[in-house]
Amino acid sequence: MAVAKSDSLPVRTEQDIVLVRQCVRRLTTEASFSLVDQTKFVTAASELARNTVVHGRGGQMRWAVLNENGRTAVQLTFEDKGPGIPNIELAMRHGWSSGSGLGMGLSGAKRLVNQFELTSEPGMGTCVTITRWK
Repeated sequence: MAVAKSDSLPVRTEQDIVLVRQCVRRLTTEASFSLVDQTKFVTAASELARNTVVHGRGGQMRWAVLNENGRTAVQLTFEDKGPGIPNIELAMRHGWSSGSGLGMGLSGAKRLVNQFELTSEPGMGTCVTITRWK
């Protein structure tokens, strides 16, 4: 798998969440994703960016455009050094929320992408990588 291009963005404030959405929209548009796939990926990215700010106390998003066997993907990695997730299985349950939200963040993001990987260690932070193929 070849990385066509990559970069990163800080994810620390509400304004950064807006910039993440704009970046992901641009990347998926440049990769010629359908409007539906663009919307799904932007929605997943927005949920994960919000989690990074609210629960992870800020972090970063690394992005890459991947090429493999003539196919293109956009891959996003959200990483923070926050409190981590003590029970990943519980956090991934549809409808569960650690705060006042609807509990759609992690499980909802997973349903909107082709690949989803989450690692977290209490006291060390969380890393979520999502990929959407065209």
